[in-house]
Amino acid sequence: MGTLDGKVALVTGSGRGIGRAIACKLASEGARLVVNDLDEGPARDTIARINDMGSQAVSCVGDVTAADFGERFVNLAVETFGTPDIIVNNAGYTWDNVIQKMSDEQFQAVIDVHLAAPFRILRAAAGPIRAAAKQEAAQRKAVCRKVVNISSVSGVYGNAGQANYSSGKLGVVGLTKTLAKEWGRYRVTVNAVAFGLVHTRLTQALENESASVDIAGRDIAVGVHRERLEAIAQTVPLGRGATPEEAAGAVYLFCIPESDYVSGQLLVCDGGGR
Repeated sequence: MGTLDGKVALVTGSGRGIGRAIACKLASEGARLVVNDLDEGPARDTIARINDMGSQAVSCVGDVTAADFGERFVNLAVETFGTPDIIVNNAGYTWDNVIQKMSDEQFQAVIDVHLAAPFRILRAAAGPIRAAAKQEAAQRKAVCRKVVNISSVSGVYGNAGQANYSSGKLGVVGLTKTLAKEWGRYRVTVNAVAFGLVHTRLTQALENESASVDIAGRDIAVGVHRERLEAIAQTVPLGRGATPEEAAGAVYLFCIPESDYVSGQLLVCDGGGR
């Protein structure tokens, strides 16, 4: 018996990195998953891992910033498994520059993925969640649902070169605290996790070469020069960045029954770095 047996979980950006680790952690505890990635291949790989654990998963491939994505994502969950029990808004990326060199497009694209996309997904989920909560109340059933929004220490403390990312990541904290107040009546807890350095393809160590990924037709630079990465790690009391699995553990804390009375909170997961 898993802690999350029978639960329906939606995780954006779960084809790779932290999102994949979150999806697999929830699945390992019995949850059924709707996974998402921009590309079909990574989503399919995550589903294969979940199936190997003995759980079930389906994919909703596509860009979370698309106007219709929230409805499509939530509807797939409802039609396949039932009302969502857990929603993790994880998808995102960085597109850095100092403010005088940052274009409107660059600022807005990052705001869209980190703030507008979670807003649309949660708005789409409001109807099914409210309907289920009313039915459960009439039947005197106690069901607690969970929302976990992913923030960053850049949003909490700011970070040079990340006016767009920091703004979006702090904005999602405001969204979190507001929905905790709006959705408490439906027995939904809404919390956020702010990560520090987590080792993924977006923070891969670079020597002298550069690396990039294609996101919605944009060539986005990724990675951190090794010297800079080592310097950041030295500021962390635990002496290193987190693994994706350790990051997933922080999200998992907000998904289990033991946190049913914790809502509207921001957990900073950075190894004690600030």
